[in-house]
Amino acid sequence: MTFNKTYILSVLLLFSIGVRAQNIEDAWVYFTGKPQANIYLSNPLSMLSQRALDRRTRFQIPLDISDVPVDDSYINQIAGSQGITYMGKSKWLNAVHIQGLETDIQNLGTLLFVDHIEYANKSLNPPLRPATDFTRNITPIQNRRTTYNYGAGANQINMMHGEEMHTHNYTGQGVLLAVIDAGFIDVNTASLFQHLFLDNQVVDVYNFLDRDTNVYQYSGHGSGVLSTIAANDDGQFVGTAPDVSVALYISEDVSQEMPIEETYWAEAAERADSLGVDVINTSLGYMTFDRSEYNYTMDNLDGQTAFITRAANAAVSKGINVVVSAGNSGLRPWYKIGFPADAPGVITVGAVDDARNKAGFSSTGPTADGRIKPDVMAQGEGTTVYWNGNIQQGNGTSFSSPVMAGMVACMVQANPNKTPAEIKQLLLSISDRYNLPDTDYGYGIPDFSLINFSEIKELNTYNQVYPNPINDLLFVRSNHAENYTLYSVSGKAIMSGSVLPNQGIPVAGLATGIYFININQHIYKLIKQ
Repeated sequence: MTFNKTYILSVLLLFSIGVRAQNIEDAWVYFTGKPQANIYLSNPLSMLSQRALDRRTRFQIPLDISDVPVDDSYINQIAGSQGITYMGKSKWLNAVHIQGLETDIQNLGTLLFVDHIEYANKSLNPPLRPATDFTRNITPIQNRRTTYNYGAGANQINMMHGEEMHTHNYTGQGVLLAVIDAGFIDVNTASLFQHLFLDNQVVDVYNFLDRDTNVYQYSGHGSGVLSTIAANDDGQFVGTAPDVSVALYISEDVSQEMPIEETYWAEAAERADSLGVDVINTSLGYMTFDRSEYNYTMDNLDGQTAFITRAANAAVSKGINVVVSAGNSGLRPWYKIGFPADAPGVITVGAVDDARNKAGFSSTGPTADGRIKPDVMAQGEGTTVYWNGNIQQGNGTSFSSPVMAGMVACMVQANPNKTPAEIKQLLLSISDRYNLPDTDYGYGIPDFSLINFSEIKELNTYNQVYPNPINDLLFVRSNHAENYTLYSVSGKAIMSGSVLPNQGIPVAGLATGIYFININQHIYKLIKQ
């Protein structure tokens, strides 16, 4: 019996087309608006915490429609549609992540509130449309010096003279940092993390995979990451910001590599924002997926294409310092940074060894649109981390990123009124390749001894008011009587007078909210609880 080759190829082609049509696809459905926007915007505490609102006020970032939750009626209609599985959402991008057959997903386009649909499978998308442009550019300081015996972690902080921040008492106190990762096994039991629980430094936890609060499972990757920041076992291992408060979020699914993890990340970043987080560390990156048709290309490294990159841009626009690992692809065919490391406003961190040489695995730049990446470098080869029950050495930009994120938290404590763009610029300016950056080292390794600590102290402690937030009495740090005027958030003067050292200004009668006080032409923002 003979076979016609042309016929066989035709049958195979038809069969392959049929198979493709039956594939369950991942897609994001973007909506046209948010019908309840005015209600939420007139009641900000219904969508953001007071701490988050204070950060917006401090940086003069207005609330806008991107802060409003995705409309529930839209979600319900999408979730109830034929053949559609609802997976997650992003209020910043006004989108939901779904799975379904291509034909069922296409049918959603007929809904009046659907703006457009973006498939994770790039071949199913029409020509790219312009992406939304999101890029736009605490605790009283005590007069003491903090010293640590960093133990095995000494080199990774001393390389940057990061101990200078600590000796001036900038240890991350009062700063809230979110770690978005794959899991935090042992963090709730290991001794070097116990101070986080004893001192109530773990502020929030959430597992976006399971939609519950069990984050102490799945992986020890986040535990290793967290250890470089917040470990505090004097003489054994101390991290770069041992007094920082943390939120711990799982967004990475270690069992697969799929686009839903980008959506989980966006949800985690949005939760961090609503909590009032100051810094996010993410030692995650996405380039290729379990389904090759979902893969990104290097041409997509333009800072505005990948879903997770757009979410990272949005996080920065809300006043959050986002620190991202550059990636470990330096010796692989994909040798460049991943996503969201290409986002313009994030601090992308590459890896060096203990002798300040670039680690071969550390991913490089530039971005597709020619920007310098990584931004800075920290020790990521032979880095001291907590891993599988032991303090040991680990390799990867997964660790250089949090080493730097801890230092960024210390910078935020020292400079609470600097925007993320200003913090990033200060970080670059003290780096050793600032005048000659390249696509291997970026702007180099920061030297924190170059920071003008006298200037910081003058800015942050002169006539410092405390405590903040306040309950009953507000004190002014001064050696003599000070005249003051207290204003409402609308600018109306509501109280004035003179206060003696250690006397305190009675504020128990004030309503909860934000106030400003003027002392010798210095304006301080207050939070009344």
